[in-house]
Amino acid sequence: MANEARPSPYVIGTVSGLPAGLRVLGSEAVWKTLERVPDPEIPVLSIVDLGIVRGVEWRGDELVVTVTPTYSGCPATELIMSDIGRALESAGFAKHRLEIRLSPTWTTDWIAADAQARLADYGVAPPGAKTAATTHLIDATALSRRDKGPSVRCPRCGSLHTRELSRFGSTPCKAQYRCDDCLEPFDYFKPH
Repeated sequence: MANEARPSPYVIGTVSGLPAGLRVLGSEAVWKTLERVPDPEIPVLSIVDLGIVRGVEWRGDELVVTVTPTYSGCPATELIMSDIGRALESAGFAKHRLEIRLSPTWTTDWIAADAQARLADYGVAPPGAKTAATTHLIDATALSRRDKGPSVRCPRCGSLHTRELSRFGSTPCKAQYRCDDCLEPFDYFKPH
């Protein structure tokens, strides 16, 4: 029953020895606490919105929170883990353990739908659809041409007349784009 309260990637465990109602309330309080921890690079999203919190469970009387960073070398991981620890302690969850899980790897599919709208309002184009991985034959005459890349809608004016300026924007998980209509630069959260 408690698993229905969250999307499928979330796991809600139980506290042994507590009545069922208190187990659910304890887990819900943990999720509410984690929903208030902002991503340090995109503060309009929480770590739950971003989909990096992969599980909340109780092992005996110890709370275990599992986190999957956006990529294994993310420089914000240490800060995020510290922020989670402080938030849990402030909310009264003194006995907790934080675990990092790198598999399965994080994907932009885990970003909550309403969070994608907040990304656009913040000025970061949300991730588009991932392209299917397929085998391609390479035409050597096309090697000097650059792939146009995905059509990315400008988060400021909505135009699709945009172009990639750099494969890497303010962080490695974003690309730098520019709108040819309003001439504004913006970050694009790359799908992966």
